[in-house]
Order: sequence, then C-alpha cells, then structure tokens
Amino acid sequence: MDFEHSAKVKALIEKLEAFMDEHIYPNEKAHNDWVNDPARLWQPWPKVEELKAKAKAAGLWNLFLPHEYGKFSPGLTNLEYAPLAEIMGRSPWSSEVFNCAAPDTGNMEVLAKYGTPEQQRQWLVPLLDGEIRSAYVMTEPAVASSDATNVSTTIVRDGDDYVINGRKWWISGVMDPRCKLLLVMGRTLPENPRHEQHSTIIVPRDTPGVSIVRNQTVFGRMHSPGGEAEMLFENVRVPASSMILGEGRGFEIAQGRLGPGRIHHCMRSIGQAQRALEIMARRVENRVAFGRKLADQSSIRQEVARSYCEIEQARLLTLKAADQMDRYGNKKAKDIIAAIKVVAPQMAQTVADRAIQAHGGMGVSDDTEIAYFFALNRFLRIADGPDEVHMSQLGKMKIQEYNALKPR
Repeated sequence: MDFEHSAKVKALIEKLEAFMDEHIYPNEKAHNDWVNDPARLWQPWPKVEELKAKAKAAGLWNLFLPHEYGKFSPGLTNLEYAPLAEIMGRSPWSSEVFNCAAPDTGNMEVLAKYGTPEQQRQWLVPLLDGEIRSAYVMTEPAVASSDATNVSTTIVRDGDDYVINGRKWWISGVMDPRCKLLLVMGRTLPENPRHEQHSTIIVPRDTPGVSIVRNQTVFGRMHSPGGEAEMLFENVRVPASSMILGEGRGFEIAQGRLGPGRIHHCMRSIGQAQRALEIMARRVENRVAFGRKLADQSSIRQEVARSYCEIEQARLLTLKAADQMDRYGNKKAKDIIAAIKVVAPQMAQTVADRAIQAHGGMGVSDDTEIAYFFALNRFLRIADGPDEVHMSQLGKMKIQEYNALKPR
C-alpha cells in the first residue's frame, strides 16, 4: 500500500483545511449555540445552506461517493477519501456542509448502486444536490436489531402497493424538516431463508401512517435538527415501484450500505481523536498545578505519547481497510472493516477521556469539543452494530480462516 497521497488528494486536503479554517472552526460556537437552544429545536442552523453553497463552489462536495458510481461520483477511492473524512471529523457537524453526512451518505450509495432510474431521478439527484435530507429506518425496540434478520416490521404486497406496519427507534435525522425520504427495512417473505426474508423500500416522509412516537436523547442531547426518534408505521401504503432492488434483498442492501458507513465513521473518529490530543497538548503546556506545568509531569507525557501511538495505529488500520475495499470490494474486506469499527471509536473515546482528565472540570463542559467527542464515540460503539457483534463475527471468521491453513 502506498502511504503517499496523490497530488490530487494533497490539493483537496489543502483546500479542505483552508475551508475548515475560514468557515467551520470560527462558526463552531454559533452552530452549537443554535442547535442546543431549546427554543430552536428541530430548526436547521440558518447559515448551513450558505456554507454548503461555498463548499459546492469550491469542489468540496459529495467526496464520499466512491469512483465506481460513475457519473454520480467525484471520482475518489475510499483510500483517497480517508484523509478528507478525518479532517471533516474534527468538527462533527461539518460533514453536512460538504454533503458527506450520515445517514444521507449511505442512502445515496444505496440509490446509486441499486436504485432504478426513476428512483434515482426522484430521490438521489436532490440528495446529491443537498436539497433534501433522509433517514435509514432499520432498528426496532422489540428485537435485537444488531442482527438485521431479526427486524419484524412487515412490508406486505397488496395489489399495486406495499403496506408497512411496525415500530422503529433510534432513527437518526428524521426530525429535520428537510428530511423527505425514508429507506425502510422490513420483513416481506417470512417463509424464505433467514437472509432472504427482508426488503428495503422507499417511503416519502409525509406518507399517511408515518408518525413520531417520541424523541430520544443521547447523553442528554437532542442532536437537533435531525435528532433520533422512535417511529410508528401504521398501514403505511406506498406504490410497488418504491421497492429497491426486489423483495428479499433487504439484508443484502443493508450489508452493502453499512460497510462504507462504518469506515466513514472511523475516519471521522480519528479526526476527533487527533483534535482532542492537540487540545490536550496545548492545555498541559499552559496549565500550572502545584508549581509545575502539567507538561512537565511524566505521567502526562506518557498519556500524550500513548494517545499519539494509538491514533497512528488506528489511522493505519483505517487506511488499510479503505485500500482493501478499493482493491477487493466491501464484502471481501468485511474482516478488516469489522476490526477498525471496533478499534477506532474505542480509541477516540479513550483519547478524549485522557484529554478531559487533563482539563479537570473544564473537560466535562462544552468549553471545548472534547466532551462531545467522548460522548459521540461512546455512542458510536453501539451504532452500526455494537462492538461485541463485530468481535464475535470477526473471531468466527479468523478461527475458520486459520483452521483452513496448513499447520506450521
């Protein structure tokens, strides 16, 4: 694997860093004040559309979409996108500015890969243009949804329509008034083999029968304007043309969607860990306790050094995973994708925890970004599959692989 970025990627890194310096970091406080103001709940920060227009004009747009998607993609590989996602991750809300934010990214990949021309015209094009937002509707309260084959919401054919019934929760982004599209996973063919029972279907957000049961907080945050929510689907009727790829292909779509999404999260986690370490280094250099700078304490230096080592290890594993996806496809790279999904969020949580400790009481406040980084990565260890599921599957794969080798 070549660790040297191409001239194209170097130019994009330079352009993206300049954009972050000019437009993102100076606006962090204004953005955070707006989205955490209860009086403005579910209202998008007004300046975000202005920044999106600037990013699009600068050519920093839809960078996440891999080159194999042809006309829909800016032409980057996963490996080329990795350092760019890391930079965006340093300020978590910034991904939206570049139209590289989940869950839209995964939904765009699904529509680009599996959608019909009409589905792409109606939904993919406005998503790629940043005109609308979307949600992916899979997780359910009544079943262990870390195994997607447990999903019990029903999608039943009725003449020229499908009728959907079920309860979902932890649906990110659905509270945003710009959310117009839901990709819903449910059970269509209960008599089929386990991994061929489910389907994924397009549901316009304003379809009758779709309702919000409650908003869900994450460590006390509403995550406005998108939020997380518990939802109810009661006799929701959509045309048969809304089915993506075909009946019984939902698990296949889910796996294809989550692979890239998982590694994108990891790229951003590394950016957050790197920034937390930089904030920590500045803090300990400028803070005196008991007559000595914190930076002169051997224990503090060890924490900084250990954090640096762990970030570098995770960064290299992420780059290797991206490279494997580019070379061999997401399915063949599933072992290393699982590995980095376990490693990166835990690493970022640990580094943020050390940075919090170095700041004392200030560390648990919103005076810096590190408390949010800690919470975000703790949440990420459950999102897109909990650590235990990834480790169980990874362990199973490696046991089988190593037992197939000739003993040496």
